[in-house]
Amino acid sequence: MTATSDVRLRRATADDVPRLAALTDAAYGRYVERIGGPPRPMTDDYDEVVHNRHLVTVVERAGELVGMIVLDIDDEGFLVDNVAVHPAAQGAGIGRLLLEHAEAEAGRAGFDSLYLYTHELATENLALYARIGYVEYDRRRLPEGACLVYLRKRL
Repeated sequence: MTATSDVRLRRATADDVPRLAALTDAAYGRYVERIGGPPRPMTDDYDEVVHNRHLVTVVERAGELVGMIVLDIDDEGFLVDNVAVHPAAQGAGIGRLLLEHAEAEAGRAGFDSLYLYTHELATENLALYARIGYVEYDRRRLPEGACLVYLRKRL
């Protein structure tokens, strides 16, 4: 039995919106002090995200929302805009499950790669993405000074 055998993936609904915001706050909260403010996913309007994004998928375990992924398509390709796993569920393979789901969705949509970005100070994320085949292709400095690292994975 794998760690993710007791979870269910499903499309997010309007009823999930309050739980999505809480999940994101829990997942990204550890970065606030490190990067000097809330990461962008903590400031998103999840009502807008659920209603207007390409695809928002949640992971439930025992009736609890433990993970989510927001996918979109833009000028650069198939985007993993946000992947969040509740701290109590981290290390159980849920993040990997969500990223594999993203790869499958990108392939179904006809893309040969997908991309994501993370803050340069989110070093554990950078290490994880490198281990699973993402390759850095750009660094972009935001007007407020933060640097985002862009990574792509070929399918």
